[in-house]
Amino acid sequence: MRFGVTGHRHLPPAIAERALRHWRRVLPTGSFPYGVSSLADGADQLFAAHVLAAGGTLEAVLPCEGYATSLITDDSRARLRELCRAAAKVTTLPYPEPSDQAYLAAGQALVDRCDHLFAVWDGEPARGLGGTADIVTYARARGRPVTVLWVEGVIRV
Repeated sequence: MRFGVTGHRHLPPAIAERALRHWRRVLPTGSFPYGVSSLADGADQLFAAHVLAAGGTLEAVLPCEGYATSLITDDSRARLRELCRAAAKVTTLPYPEPSDQAYLAAGQALVDRCDHLFAVWDGEPARGLGGTADIVTYARARGRPVTVLWVEGVIRV
């Protein structure tokens, strides 16, 4: 089974911990999960690191050339490089630079490659085309099971 992830780039600590607890339970070390991620800051990188720590296989779907420039911090960009090196497969979509259309296409490609989607999502509408809500909607329209990982009452920044 292939697991994908979509989620917010800024995660409150309670949300990051909830997601990790869930993944440790359903994708424990030694379970050799197959994970698909776009490797953005936040949920995507957290999930990708867990898949690798569990002994699994990582597939990366990057939205565009120059994707690293869209990441928030130098640490995020360094993690992107490390995760790409560790990934079994890296696909870069044919967009020349970061854009909402590239993010939407990457999210849809990710859903098309997975059997189950984890959404680290507050349930609110997307803040831009290709946001978490758009990817969840696409996954549900394609009949993919979606597990939403959030803590009621926690507000996204």
